[in-house]
This record gives sequence, C-alpha cells and structure tokens, in this order.
Amino acid sequence: MKFIARTLALACALAASAAAWADITVGVTVSSSGPAASLGIPEKNTIALMPKTIGGQKVNYIVLDDASDTTAAVANTRKFTSEYKVDVILGSTTTPNSLAMIDAVAEAQTPMISMAASARIVEPQDAKKRWVFKTPQNDIMMSLAIVNSMAAKGFKRVAFIGFADAYGEGWFQEFTKAAALKKIEVVASERYNRADTAVTGQILKLLSAKPDAVLVAGSGTPAALPQRTLKERGYTGQIYQTHGVANNDFLRVGGKDVEGTLLPAGPVLVAAQLPASHPVRKSALAYVTAYEAAYGAGSVSTFGAHAWDAGLMMQTAAAQALKKAQPGTAEFRAALRDALENLRELPGAHGVFNTSANDHLGLDQRAAVMVKIEGGTWKLQP
Repeated sequence: MKFIARTLALACALAASAAAWADITVGVTVSSSGPAASLGIPEKNTIALMPKTIGGQKVNYIVLDDASDTTAAVANTRKFTSEYKVDVILGSTTTPNSLAMIDAVAEAQTPMISMAASARIVEPQDAKKRWVFKTPQNDIMMSLAIVNSMAAKGFKRVAFIGFADAYGEGWFQEFTKAAALKKIEVVASERYNRADTAVTGQILKLLSAKPDAVLVAGSGTPAALPQRTLKERGYTGQIYQTHGVANNDFLRVGGKDVEGTLLPAGPVLVAAQLPASHPVRKSALAYVTAYEAAYGAGSVSTFGAHAWDAGLMMQTAAAQALKKAQPGTAEFRAALRDALENLRELPGAHGVFNTSANDHLGLDQRAAVMVKIEGGTWKLQP
C-alpha cells in the first residue's frame, strides 16, 4: 500500500509539474496573400518579433495564411480551436475576415484579438463579442480627424468611394455621422470591389457632383485605384484616404498620383516626428526600432504595428492569466479574456490602451494624428 501511495504521489507530482510548464499556444491567421497581402505580410513579419516566453512559460505561435478570404479565415480559426487547442487567436487582417471568425471563437470560448479596423468587430458587446478584442482605431475616431481637417480647410461638399464590403460600409456610416457634425454635405457615394481593376464609372459619377474633396475608404494597395482614376480624369480637389493605406506599398503603387493625400494615422507612422512629450512616441519608436532591425530601414508599416499591439495586449493579459490557471485549459482562456478586458494605460505603437467590459479596443484620441504624403513619404501635420 505504501508503494502504491508513493507511486500515486509521484504521478500526481509529475502531472502537476507538466501542467506548470505547459506552453502558451497562440493561433495567428493573417492575409499574407490575396488583395490584403500588403497589410498581412507586415503583420506576419511582426509575429516573428513577439516574445518566446511569457511569465516563464514558452510561447508557441502557429501562423496560417487566410489568403484574404473569409472562408479560409474561419477554417483557420476552427483548426486552431479544435486541433491545436490554442489559448488565444490573433487575427485576422481584414474586417470581413474578422467578422466571419466571431462565431467560431465564441463557440470555443477562445479570446481573439483582431488587427482589423471596423467597430462592428467589437460593438455592440454581446455574448459572442465578449471574446473579441481589436487593436486598430475605430472608424469614427479617424472619421472625426478627417472631418476636422475638411472643416478647417473650408470644404463643404465631399464625395465618398469605398470598398463594397463591411470596411467600406462601416466607414460610410461613421464618416457621414462625423460630417453632419460639421455641416459638411456628402454629395455622392460609390462602391467598388477590392479586386476591381477599373472604377471609371464610379469616378465619373463622383465628379459630376463637383465635390470640394473626395474620401477613398479602402485599404492596402487596392485603395490607390480610385485615386489614380481621379487624377486621370483631371480632378484637382483634395483627396483623403483612411488609415487603411498607411504602408509603403501604397506609396509605391500610388506613386505621383497619391502625392498631397491627407489621411489620419496611428502615431507609429511618424514616430520620429512626434514631439518628445507625445505619450506614444517612446512605445511607437520601440516597435519601429525592432521591426527595422529585422527587416531594414523604412520597412515599418502601421499594419504590422497593429499586430505588435495585439501581441502587447496578449502578453500583458497572459501574464495575469498565468496567476490563475494553466495554459491549455478553459480556465486559462477565460482568465486571459478577463485580463484583456482590464488593461490599464498600456502603451502601444498606435496609442494607449484602457479596455473595459464595454470597450474592447480601449484607445482614445492619443491614437490619431493627421499625415500628408509629400515626396513619397509621410509628413506629420500640425
């Protein structure tokens, strides 16, 4: 009996030891190919810079490409939860993909941190979205920055062209609300698909409304198409883009056609130009330094920074969750979710995060600056 008791005690001790050293497993789905590849590639690159241990526990990252496709994003999510039993999911890159993933993460009760922008990913909070968080600024925050710029320049009539999906629709809804506050009239609205190669018909309709300015609500390199067409048709008014174009691929594809563009962006895009007193300068420069050390000078993009911030949120929350449960368990996933909902003054590359039960983003106006494209680079605007 003593031998059996000792054997059972040893078995329990070994099991406890194994549990204590269980790895934290992170599932990552990004759009590193397809129309959103210019966003997803820097996100994928950033995952390689994330910590390999948290609180003394090893972290395993499983990175899959969803090819900018909603079906693939959901398939990746279900693979993470059923096969890999991940503790948290980072992704996806785009709004449609992230929205499509919500049901799967809610069913598995696995926290998810999206790198896509639409507020609809986390609002309104309900039983499903309580498992979902995101890092990019909400459309209304960036819409207000654009509208304030338009009003300051005296623009009264503006036209809108955006993606024919949740990203474009979300932007139209928020931008029209913001424009109304400044008594700016939206005189025309058009849509196009991310994979379209021509938007001549839509641009002709916009031009017929004679707008003072045009807002293009797209992301990545596909957002250059309407702007190029506007220039080809002789439009000389001010063109605005969203923060969805804040990467060097957009500058490369747009070339001279995007010179003079105004857009709101996260502070990381112009980190070195921020005043020393800016609350995000130090944390933004930390990401820029890490990314450019790995991938070269001038290689950083705001999209990779959204992934970086997702990693910071995950790292901070996981450290707290480890005090309550072991990785690989439902209890750990729940504790991690709870910790993600209670971040306080966490400085990231894009802003300072303060999350709550009603706010699964947690950013404020410290996360937005206005930027102009000048000489093929980003210039901070006063």
